Amino acid sequence: MSKEVIVKRATQEVKNGMYINLGIGIPTLIADEIDKLGLDVFLHSENGLLGIGAYPTKDEVDADLINAGKETVTAVQGASFFDSAESFAMIRGGHIDLAILGGMEVSQYGDLANYMIPKKLVKGMGGAMDLVNGAKKIVVVMEHVNKKGESKVKKICDLPLTGKNVVNRLITDMGVFDFKDGVMQLIELQPNVTLEEIQAKTQAEFTVCL
Repeated sequence: MSKEVIVKRATQEVKNGMYINLGIGIPTLIADEIDKLGLDVFLHSENGLLGIGAYPTKDEVDADLINAGKETVTAVQGASFFDSAESFAMIRGGHIDLAILGGMEVSQYGDLANYMIPKKLVKGMGGAMDLVNGAKKIVVVMEHVNKKGESKVKKICDLPLTGKNVVNRLITDMGVFDFKDGVMQLIELQPNVTLEEIQAKTQAEFTVCL
């Protein structure tokens, strides 16, 4: 249920005509929501596809069509395929309007940690470090606390950083935060969440701009 709340709010960041990269995890669920709403965008994957569609039905599955998370996807009419060098050139060249990425931790300064946990298997860096520096807007989506109930919205990230001061907007299952001039701002509460609840579960310091 918490992921559904995040996905629906994150989809509000999507506007017709955008070129968008969706990260691994919760962000991949946004593709289906975009399809349901009939939004006219092109979804980009760093493994070489521009024009990702919704998840395939059983009859549509094509093992050659995958996103960056190695999940099978569909391709919309007008989609194009290319090598990863061309794909990263699109990112580094500033041609991606919006990147929606998952997060393990976000700091009050807009730092992002989302690619590894020390001493655990890391499948690869992926495109996150390039995306946080190359995309025009960075939105991070994640659950507000971890499985132990500890805040993932931190004063300072404990995990290795993907990028410093790179997050423009953070969307969790509790609220929406913006980062401006080094200040973290709470701009929205998710349905049925109180200010007192989000303050209790947020380690980071933030100003309230509701």
